Amino acid sequence: MSARVVVFGATGYTGARTAEALVSRGVRPVLAGRDPGRLAALAQRLGGLETAVAQVTDRASVAALVGRGDVLVTTVGPFTELGAPAVAAAADAGAVYLDSTGEPPFIRSVHERWGPVAERSGAALLTAFGNDYVPGVLAGALALRAAGEGADRVDIGYFMTGLGKGQPFSRGTLRSLAGIATQPLYAWRDGALRTEPAGARMRTFDVAGRPRPGVTIGASEQFALPRIAPGLRTVDVYLGWFGRASAAVHAGARIAPLLSRVPPRATATVADVLTRRVPSDPAAHALAGARSHFIAEVFDVTGTLLARTRLTAPEPYAITADLLAWGARRAAEHGVHGSGALDAVAAFGLDDLTAGAAEAGIVEEN
Repeated sequence: MSARVVVFGATGYTGARTAEALVSRGVRPVLAGRDPGRLAALAQRLGGLETAVAQVTDRASVAALVGRGDVLVTTVGPFTELGAPAVAAAADAGAVYLDSTGEPPFIRSVHERWGPVAERSGAALLTAFGNDYVPGVLAGALALRAAGEGADRVDIGYFMTGLGKGQPFSRGTLRSLAGIATQPLYAWRDGALRTEPAGARMRTFDVAGRPRPGVTIGASEQFALPRIAPGLRTVDVYLGWFGRASAAVHAGARIAPLLSRVPPRATATVADVLTRRVPSDPAAHALAGARSHFIAEVFDVTGTLLARTRLTAPEPYAITADLLAWGARRAAEHGVHGSGALDAVAAFGLDDLTAGAAEAGIVEEN
């Protein structure tokens, strides 16, 4: 292993699962977080790993985690509130950075604010390198390759089936969703990135033999897919986790511009209140039989379907831990292609990413 791998937020739910996934792949990461006791206990359980104490409120402690060429994996969120120190440390140091965020405002800030810093330092920033939003980028890239010439629009859908009783999401996931509900997001429309509220459009996809609705959200695909196919006019990403409530989310887009005037600190306080009683970890039995579905559809300028790719995978937290572990190990051993704010295809190439996703259980449906 030529580069050091650091997991920041290692004692959290996603961080611990990522550390476990790294160890299972033969990597001995440095475990970093704010609680020395919990770090020591996790490090012992995983075979005596090295630990480092760092807190997002102490930027110097975060900056000390990585040097040039190291790989920093962070699961410390909500990222819109707490993510800046880690991405800044990696960008300044010339490191490789991966995170587990699904928060559109943070994804956009990595590409627009920190990407230029990383280009100058030689760092590579891979934001949203988990269930949000590597599978959709992969599905979209595969569908674009199958479509050939003439692609004008790509629609991506994210869905889950087979959820059991109980809470299937962690407190952190729900807090992130609540925190971004009133914030301006974005889409790729008319060949450019446009600001718009979450849920601005709604459509149904055929998922496991049933029509299921999804509403639009900002994601990684709006940055990644136009790089792959520069002629694309539209990239829409639809989140289908809300079921029948999708119509209410879509209707709420009409008042989102008014809610966006609420100060971010007030929004964060409301998100805290709404999720305070939610368990920190998702219920294992709720996820035991869950399946994730990712659909990419490519259309030409007349609206004719050119290609469709369907991927299926385990539950979202397993996907995220395995993707982060694969990406970190691959980057530590072989590096990545390019610098700046990258997407998964640009960083590793489509064929290698397809193989890495298969390690995480993300495979194409027959």
